[in-house]
Amino acid sequence: MLKVYVRRTDDGRRTRYDNCSLELRSGELKTTILVGDHDFFFPTKFNENLFSGSGEEVEYGQWQSIEEKPVKIDKWDSAALKNALDDASKKVMVDNFGFQESHSLMDMRLAICTIAVGFSLFALLWDYLNPFPESRPILIICVLSYFVLMGVLTVYTTYIEKGIFLVALQKDEAGIDPDNKWELSSILKKYDEQYNLKMTYIDGKTRITRSQEVTKSVAEFFDENGTLCMDLFEPEVRMLQGRIAAEGKKE
Repeated sequence: MLKVYVRRTDDGRRTRYDNCSLELRSGELKTTILVGDHDFFFPTKFNENLFSGSGEEVEYGQWQSIEEKPVKIDKWDSAALKNALDDASKKVMVDNFGFQESHSLMDMRLAICTIAVGFSLFALLWDYLNPFPESRPILIICVLSYFVLMGVLTVYTTYIEKGIFLVALQKDEAGIDPDNKWELSSILKKYDEQYNLKMTYIDGKTRITRSQEVTKSVAEFFDENGTLCMDLFEPEVRMLQGRIAAEGKKE
């Protein structure tokens, strides 16, 4: 069991120390030992008894371990900002809540694209074996099929995917009822700082749908260097899930 010395910050926010355990002695903070490739964070809620004084021991089990390195992006790139927040939301839903990610939406999009590319490759092969103009009818069919499938793909992404980047399944504990479904979608317009995150819950048995969303500036979740502050963003995702769960209990 790893033990480290820690200090609670005055404002109650988490302080992150990369790749090391730290100890506080005589008011000086120094590195004592490397701990693999892990990053350690203070818990979201502090136990006052643990942090009542300097140099108190805290067990590793009371820390939150994040395997990946901190997410750092170009804060002026709206696409990078959106992708970073989307990935962070997905991580909270899958890793923290234990939901199982479903790839059905993405699989359907890939299937449409694969069929379209198949028509293109077949046209190339047929034209190679049967040079133009003999291959003309097949080329026309393949070209038309390709553009039809691109139209189908556009309709699919616009009206079915609708910006959804995560479909997570909540398994029924008894294994009798169908899985409940959680969907996450987001919007971050170009040259706009307002990030909108929408969470939708679909009851597997009754098909009742409940939704919650939040819109906040991306500046609230990234520091001046473009590093994502998970301790500020994660509570927003948990809040949405908590609100939807509370609505279900009322019903």
